[in-house]
Amino acid sequence: MAGQGNTKNLKPKSPPKRAAKQDLKKGRRAITPKKASLVKQVKLRQELSAKINRSVEGQMVSAASSGKLTIMKNAAQGSTDTKTKKP
Repeated sequence: MAGQGNTKNLKPKSPPKRAAKQDLKKGRRAITPKKASLVKQVKLRQELSAKINRSVEGQMVSAASSGKLTIMKNAAQGSTDTKTKKP
């Protein structure tokens, strides 16, 4: 007998499944400049930021190599071959 308010054997509605877009990528979106002067500025900015990042990473490795961080210590030994390995 099906009466009012009968909830037996009812399945809850699930939200419709949407396909995740695979073509979207994380990160900044940038439109590359077309003028020669702007292209030169962008290239210079990229080179400077790469140099700054390299120097900061080198400083972090050298600062951490004196402590107990073994991963950074191994990286410091790999970057500077003047250190001798202890058996």
